[in-house]
Amino acid sequence: MKLTWPPITKLAGLMASGLVTRWMSTLDCRGAYYDPSIDPAHPEFDGPKLFVFWHENVLMPLYLGGHKRLTMLLSQHRDGDILSHVAHRMGFGTVRGSTYRGGAAAMRELIRRSKTENLTMTPDGPRGPRRVLSQGPIYLASKLQLPLVMMGFGYDRPWRLNSWDRFAIPKPYSRARAVFSPQIYMPRKLDRDGIEHYRGEMERLMNRLTDEAEAWAEAGTTKQGEVVLRPEPMRRPMPVREEGVSRSRRAIILPQADQAAQAHHPERRAA
Repeated sequence: MKLTWPPITKLAGLMASGLVTRWMSTLDCRGAYYDPSIDPAHPEFDGPKLFVFWHENVLMPLYLGGHKRLTMLLSQHRDGDILSHVAHRMGFGTVRGSTYRGGAAAMRELIRRSKTENLTMTPDGPRGPRRVLSQGPIYLASKLQLPLVMMGFGYDRPWRLNSWDRFAIPKPYSRARAVFSPQIYMPRKLDRDGIEHYRGEMERLMNRLTDEAEAWAEAGTTKQGEVVLRPEPMRRPMPVREEGVSRSRRAIILPQADQAAQAHHPERRAA
């Protein structure tokens, strides 16, 4: 009997979702927000967003993000079959596809769902390289004018699998920490150079947030404005998203890539 047989993957998903919930519920989960309204459960949440985090840290967002009208992009690999059932059990929608397989169809489906749902993806999956951001989130954020929220997660000295992403398994009753960026708007209609420019910028940002969360978890210190994180569903209808408009005063609206380059290198303006 193969593990890819649908009844087996469904049973595995059921068992894994229960295990993740019980395991993660033992942790001391705390977070730091630059803008608390990016949480879909917050009363001032203002419409769909694209949430991005590294593949190795999927357990914490799985535990915290259920029933928040989140659709997760998952690979069509065999391990994605079980994770898809886990995600459904824990309150996520799913779209299957990746850069390597089914990517175009997955992008079309994500674009369709972005009108009424939040999106989330792990931009270094399903094969890596580890902590290297793909262009997918930047393309989607620019095309749809859907704000990005970069998320860094960390655990206190977790166990690590011998996998391409060094998948993190937090120890029971240990500290788990999260640091969330404000919502970030990409410029409209980015070309290839623009997408690559902001891909690098967002990769560096997410690595800084992840490093900060990991150091915070290991140190066990108190961070100003920290909050206890618990699973909390989105209880009100999804606000209608006005394209490219955010009611949050803390949103960051980025310039075109050539303007950003000139701001960092004034000598280019004179060329």
